[in-house]
Amino acid sequence: MRIIFTTWAWPSHLYAMVPLAWACRAAGHDVLVASQPELTGAILRTGLPAAPVGRDVDAVATFHDIVFPPPSAQRPSGGGPRVFGLLAELAEAMTDDLIALGRRWRADLIVFEPTAFAGPLAAAALGVPAVRHLFGTDLMSVVGRFLPDALAPLSAKLGLDAVDPFGVATVDPCPAGLQVPVGSRRLPMRYLPHNGPGRLPVGLPAPSVRPRVCVTWGTTPSRVAPELFLAGEVARAIGDLDVEVVVAVTPEQRPLLGELPPGAYVTEGTPLDLLLPACDVVVAHGGAGTLLTGLAHGLPQLHLPRLPDHQRHSGRLAEAGAGLALPAQAAEPAAIRDHLAELMANPGHRAAARRLQGEMSGQPSPAQVVKALESLVEPGTSRPQPVAVTVEQ
Repeated sequence: MRIIFTTWAWPSHLYAMVPLAWACRAAGHDVLVASQPELTGAILRTGLPAAPVGRDVDAVATFHDIVFPPPSAQRPSGGGPRVFGLLAELAEAMTDDLIALGRRWRADLIVFEPTAFAGPLAAAALGVPAVRHLFGTDLMSVVGRFLPDALAPLSAKLGLDAVDPFGVATVDPCPAGLQVPVGSRRLPMRYLPHNGPGRLPVGLPAPSVRPRVCVTWGTTPSRVAPELFLAGEVARAIGDLDVEVVVAVTPEQRPLLGELPPGAYVTEGTPLDLLLPACDVVVAHGGAGTLLTGLAHGLPQLHLPRLPDHQRHSGRLAEAGAGLALPAQAAEPAAIRDHLAELMANPGHRAAARRLQGEMSGQPSPAQVVKALESLVEPGTSRPQPVAVTVEQ
């Protein structure tokens, strides 16, 4: 098979699909990762071939306006979340080139992350199956009633009838105990963390008898607005508790931390998957990658979400009993300390996190999911040989 994986230019959405893309390659299938030019470098650092499509869109500015709406901001005329305007613009920027790429390369299947609507649109135009690949809880299924209106203008432009935004199946790395109902047939897959390139932390102290708390704020909040990056504030708030504080940041985020309490350890550019085995608790922003990586290690979590998708992920974590959610707007130092103390004092949160960890480890491997993808392409389908395309290796 020839499989196109596609996402718009947001690294965390890409990283969620990397294990399955590599499993497809390992099974002998041809794989391309198509995204806006801005994401090309991140794709290449995963070792996968990149096919730039469309034009870049300033998503960061839109996210900033969603969190801090200007006085003149208006909701979309069709209703639904304000982010739908951005997602429609991203799809419009990518779809024509993605269709052209699929035709030249003779794609058999398109795998898309749930906010990359160019994926199902291109698949419909090409007459090939489209499969969603979730990166967290199924946010789109919650607002599914708004999707037809959001996609209608582009569908009409392409001469298509209503396009199914959920695909023929949904690859789901979430444990069932965390997930909401998904929008199409669920293909559960074991979550394998891919947090980008990195190495083991150098100089991390050996564990002591005190609980070790990992404070991390992903990559999205600091890109949207520095004031959304609360890692330094959290570290200072919990500095007088009887815990070890480890702060995980990117090199670009280090200057945003400010002065930290004595004994706090800072690691830069360390993938969480390499750091969390030495930790007991996670305090974070509620991003899907952090959430699932923490659960993959059976760790209870305290989330301080601000962005809408982070709020939904955090709400599900709390409902599942594996953590607590404290709205970032209410995150005064005393409230942070109290919530963290409550999280660590209640063994039920750790038990719930370990239960979800067990569910995750029991889901099919990416290699097994490849077989399910193969079954979606009609046996004996014969396509002409692909035309050479510009691919960056």
